[in-house]
Amino acid sequence: MSIWAALAGGFAGTLVLTTGLRAANAVNLTRIDLPFLLGTAFTGDRTRAKALGYGAHFINGQIFALLYYAVFAAIGYSSWWLGCVFGLVHGLFAATALVNILLPLVHPRMGTSQTSAPDVALLEPPGFLMLNYGPSTPTVTLAAHLAYGTLVGGFLTWAD
Repeated sequence: MSIWAALAGGFAGTLVLTTGLRAANAVNLTRIDLPFLLGTAFTGDRTRAKALGYGAHFINGQIFALLYYAVFAAIGYSSWWLGCVFGLVHGLFAATALVNILLPLVHPRMGTSQTSAPDVALLEPPGFLMLNYGPSTPTVTLAAHLAYGTLVGGFLTWAD
């Protein structure tokens, strides 16, 4: 198990996760655009928001890969299927507490359930499991995070 394998797995996993979510958006399975969602926390300029958001998403992917690595190292075991389980937990956390509860608290351009009509938000609140972005969003988001976890776990196992 190597930290470099975790970072490589995090890069590959984030690439697959981001591409999968972008493809699902392009075929109208979901309206979620995580890079845009993250980027608008830094700027109201839509073009810059996407660029900043992609950077932030890849940095977050590396941070989560390091967290996965820390847990794998603590238990002394890694595998693709355990990475998949971590991806499930990661996806559930992202779709519930992270994006639905924590992000609206600090995101200056995201509406909340308490936003009034005169307050114009650039983004609507995600809602539970991000259902405000479409009924397929939870499924697509979980599938993308399962793939991410599987890749991080697989890279760590392969490096053994």
